[in-house]
Amino acid sequence: MSTASDSEGSGNAPAMAAERDLTVAITGPTGTFGSALLPLLEADERVKRIVGVARRPFDPAEHGWTKMQYRRGDVRDPEALKEAFAGADVVVHLAFAIFGGDTPESREINIQGTLNTFQAAAAAGARRFVYASSIAAYGFHRDNPVGMKETWPTRPAHRLFYAREKAELESALAAEAAATPDLGLYVLRPPIVLGPHAVGAKEMISGPLAPFARRLQELMLRRSPLPLPVVVPDIPLQIIHEHDVATALQLCVVGAGSPGAYNIAPEQVVTLGEVAREIGLIPISFSSRPWYAASRRLVATRLPVGWLETLSHPSVMDTTRARTELGWSATYTGREAIRETLRSGGTAS
Repeated sequence: MSTASDSEGSGNAPAMAAERDLTVAITGPTGTFGSALLPLLEADERVKRIVGVARRPFDPAEHGWTKMQYRRGDVRDPEALKEAFAGADVVVHLAFAIFGGDTPESREINIQGTLNTFQAAAAAGARRFVYASSIAAYGFHRDNPVGMKETWPTRPAHRLFYAREKAELESALAAEAAATPDLGLYVLRPPIVLGPHAVGAKEMISGPLAPFARRLQELMLRRSPLPLPVVVPDIPLQIIHEHDVATALQLCVVGAGSPGAYNIAPEQVVTLGEVAREIGLIPISFSSRPWYAASRRLVATRLPVGWLETLSHPSVMDTTRARTELGWSATYTGREAIRETLRSGGTAS
């Protein structure tokens, strides 16, 4: 399957476009990524106006955001998007239904809603379309290398709907972008995202890190039970702080680098054992090989394995392109992102 960009790019990051007075439209501005991105855009002198589009009521003034004009709207409504995007130079698409399961409604929001958003951005004459994808777009296949580059193909996962839809969307957006050359498509692929404003942080951890969910929730509720030992496979993970996702989004908004796909993650990889230790458990690690074999067999069955598929093969990305072309680097390690989430208590909804 094709990716948003089959070109990895080369050379140092080009000088950032000297643009000013940008109008930026954002779908899903009230979620994790939006909450982290908006303060950066508010402080960015190149951004003059922000239009936020989401379904639920929201008052930007409560957050001190003076540049944002908020519009209640649904990505499934092309006319609402067309009206909201009028005059937009950049459209950032962050709206995505994660926790509703594999339902016709979530698919309509995620697949058709994303295509509606891109087409409305093109109709508005926007110059850049920034889409938050995921490491999950690569799927969890046995031939995936450790250290995947953007040239590695995105392929649907076997079972996990979230990963299947992310891969499908990258392919669909690449086709749309090829037919709309005046609208540059930027695609960011973060791994697990945590941080003090991570909406759904507990759910994200209770998916791929299910064995630790109960202990994490206790810590977030300020309980302090005695540390418990837990047997965990020695699985490598990449975890990124919400602020670092936001800085990558900001760079795309203002035109850094060139259109295409970018892996974003800290250079340091953590293990499942390190995650267990950070949340107060005592990890007893064992080789990941038998775990991978067993989890792949489960994925091949009809059992509702869901997020277990994320741990059926190591998923580790190479982030050279983001560093050299976007001029981006992570400021938090994965372990620091976990600590920030725990200290804040999370804002999971």
